[in-house]
Amino acid sequence: MTRTCPRLVKTGYDEPAMAVLEVEIWRGGEDGAWRRYSVPHEANQTVLDVVTHVQRHIDPSLAYRFACRVGMCGSCAMTVNGRPRWTCRTHVSLAARKGRVRIGPLRNLPVIKDLAVDMAPFFEKWRDAEARFVPAAEPPDAPVRPDEPERKAADAGIECINCAVCYAACDSVAWNPDYPGPAVLNRLWTLVNDRRDGDRDGHLDAAGAGCHLCRSHQECANACPTGLNPTAAIAGLKREVFRRALGGRTRERQQ
Repeated sequence: MTRTCPRLVKTGYDEPAMAVLEVEIWRGGEDGAWRRYSVPHEANQTVLDVVTHVQRHIDPSLAYRFACRVGMCGSCAMTVNGRPRWTCRTHVSLAARKGRVRIGPLRNLPVIKDLAVDMAPFFEKWRDAEARFVPAAEPPDAPVRPDEPERKAADAGIECINCAVCYAACDSVAWNPDYPGPAVLNRLWTLVNDRRDGDRDGHLDAAGAGCHLCRSHQECANACPTGLNPTAAIAGLKREVFRRALGGRTRERQQ
C-alpha cells in the first residue's frame, strides 16, 4: 500500500513547517455523520492519541472509551479506516491512507454517541450461551498437564478479553444478528476442552447450530489484537457437535 506524508503547514516566518493529519471522525448516533478535523501529526502517534487530541483541544463533546492505554483492556476499540482495531496500539504511520485517517465506532453494535457503542448485545450473547466454567462434581482422575492436546486447545483461545473486535469484524454477525459471534464460540471451545469442566454437553448444546453459521472468512482471526484464531475454535466445535450427533448423545439445556 502506498502512503503519503501528512501535509505541511507553515506556522510562522521563523518556525518550521508542522505536519498536519487530516482526520474524519464519526459524530452522533446511528444517523450521525463524518466530521473533519486537522490534528498535529507527531512521531509515534497512535490513533487514540489523535482522538484524545480532538476531545481535549478541539471538541470536548466527543464521546469515546479508553482505560489503560497500553493494550491490555481493549476498551478503546474503534473502526480505523474500515478495520476494527485497538486504537491505543494502532500507530497513525501504519493506519493512515494518503495522510488521512477515518475513525468510527465498532460495527455490528448500536451506536450510543460518536465512537462509543452499546456492548450489551455482545455480552447478552455470552449470558444466553452460559459460556462460563461449571466445576465438575468430581475432579479429573489425573492432573491436567500443560502438554496434553485438550489443554493446548484450550490455551489457544483462553486469552480473549472481550473487546468485541472480532464481533465487529464478523460478516456472519452483520448478516444474522442471532449468530452468537466468534468470541462466544471461542469461549465455548475452551470450556469443551477443559477436563475440569462438568458441563461439556451443555457447552456443545449452546454452540449447536450457531457454530455452523460461521462462513470461515477468517476476518475474526485477522482482526484479533491478541492473535487468537476464533475460526479454528469454531471449526473444532463443528467437529465435536457433528461427532456427538453421530453418537446420538444430545440433551436439552437445563433451564
